[in-house]
Amino acid sequence: MKVIKLDAIDSTNEFLKGLSNKQEQENFTVVTAESQTKGKGQMGAVWTSEPSKNLIMSVLVKDFLSDICQIYNLNIAVSLAVISVLESCKIPDLSIKWPNDIMSYNKKIGGILIENSIKSDGTIISIVGLGLNVNQTDFENLPKASSLTVICNKQFDKEELLFSIMDKIEYNVKSWKQHSQMLWSDYTNKLFKKGVPMPFSDQNNQNFMGIIQGVSSVGKLEVLLEDDSIAEFDIKEIQMLY
Repeated sequence: MKVIKLDAIDSTNEFLKGLSNKQEQENFTVVTAESQTKGKGQMGAVWTSEPSKNLIMSVLVKDFLSDICQIYNLNIAVSLAVISVLESCKIPDLSIKWPNDIMSYNKKIGGILIENSIKSDGTIISIVGLGLNVNQTDFENLPKASSLTVICNKQFDKEELLFSIMDKIEYNVKSWKQHSQMLWSDYTNKLFKKGVPMPFSDQNNQNFMGIIQGVSSVGKLEVLLEDDSIAEFDIKEIQMLY
């Protein structure tokens, strides 16, 4: 595993993307930074992080996805890797808020952004970005955010977390074929608010009640509606109100 450590960067995802476009990089190359000025979240959201307090990393993953219909498999492999490491650190009440937010109780402690590109020969290259709130304590104007140190009242070693998460991501990716069914099941069981009646808002800002059932093979959220039908939603089509 090749690790590139940076002090400050606009975006670790963009840096690693540029690096891999210029020359061939080994699989599971990692870029980590103490701070980034243009961190990205889902759907163009901005990921803000206090310098030197949190884990900011991007990982290159090759030779895993062979079909664009399988891209959600990588989300599962990565989010479960993070959950597994945090469980070993005794972080309580962990879950995954679809598609890729890492939660402890009702607070977001991490976010994952995966960007895929299809090369001319049909191969798929993925850049996996992870932001994990580790030792930050100030979340003014971010009422739904928290960190490992706030939740557990102690400091954590970012480098230790980095290498543990990388080992687990590599293991999940390399053993996917043998364990895919188990990992899908684990992911489903770890979904935030699964099986609980929850209010949602659709893209027309209409509110409705539903119960999360799981995620489809292509990564759409499956929600049981009040008429007993199950609807599937893409990331831009639904928002959980919690």
